[in-house]
Amino acid sequence: MSEKFNSQKAPEPVGLYPHARRVGELLFLSGVGPRERGTKDIPGVTLDDSGNIVDYDIETQCRSVFNNVKLILEASGSSWDKLVDVTVFLTNMKDDFKTYNRVYAEYFKDNQPCRTTVEINCLPTPIAIELKCIATV
Repeated sequence: MSEKFNSQKAPEPVGLYPHARRVGELLFLSGVGPRERGTKDIPGVTLDDSGNIVDYDIETQCRSVFNNVKLILEASGSSWDKLVDVTVFLTNMKDDFKTYNRVYAEYFKDNQPCRTTVEINCLPTPIAIELKCIATV
């Protein structure tokens, strides 16, 4: 048995999937980006008229992603301190990893889940970071 969860505060999924799914005592989050609920605006991203990234601020995106993860965890009966595994997707490891790592250390100084960081060439929306998380409930 599994149960699906959707937060009313986190951004709407960009496809047909829930924000999270609980199986036993584990909670699996779908990929979480920095978008804001109810808008296509992406904190820290400037787009041109064609929707291409002109400029972005990775620190602002990191903070927004972490907030969205927190909102989903809380809506699903879990919490930040119950994260056990985080997979991070960055579109520009060379330029963004140092800043990402610094901001990550602020948010995860008490709870230190396992972590994998992967560089990919793009994400489904014009963002520079996405997290895939597993937590306990």
